[in-house]
Amino acid sequence: MTVRVVVADDQALVRRGFTMILRIDDDIEVVAEAGTGIEAIEAARRHRPDVILMDIRMPGVDGLEATSRILREADWAVRVLILTTFDPDEYVYEALRAGASAFVLKDIPPEQLATAVHTVAEGGALLAPSITRRLIDRFAERRVVGAAAAGRVGRLTEREREVVIAVARGASNSEIAERLLIGAATVKSHVSSILAKLGLRDRIQIVIFAYESGLVEAGDHDVGH
Repeated sequence: MTVRVVVADDQALVRRGFTMILRIDDDIEVVAEAGTGIEAIEAARRHRPDVILMDIRMPGVDGLEATSRILREADWAVRVLILTTFDPDEYVYEALRAGASAFVLKDIPPEQLATAVHTVAEGGALLAPSITRRLIDRFAERRVVGAAAAGRVGRLTEREREVVIAVARGASNSEIAERLLIGAATVKSHVSSILAKLGLRDRIQIVIFAYESGLVEAGDHDVGH
């Protein structure tokens, strides 16, 4: 199945470079480019893409607001892959909270960009455990526990809470299986149940929920403890 993509970046050279790289893949169609957040929103409405590569820092309406508005308005399945220069960018956390499914660095090897797009299009959340740890290190201490998030913890079983905590600590499914002495298929089942019960879209939002609910605190990311 062809993945329809919109590329949004305020630097024309960068934007065109990403487009050229993606067009090498026969299963990806770049349907539009956008140089501002407003253009990205308009392109999303017009072309209804599967994936939007979204730069954060754009003039006027930035990538954060554009992401939030697109996902709020969309009546079709669209996922946003954030493009960032830094590792992690100071705005990445807010972008993920706005509903973005992933982020990649702009210096990503060209051959990995198409893979990232396919991963996101297929419903995967592109946030490696190492990235999760760095992201949480930098931003978790800024967040306060939210009463609404804390109240939703009660919807989870004890085992599901353990899985949420493990995901937030940056553990992969295989690491969670080993840690909790359960099968990998069981871990996937628990993750699916957690997403459904909490109304979350992917494991990135599980990480955010874990910190905002108080299940995990800043600096508490050691999978072995």
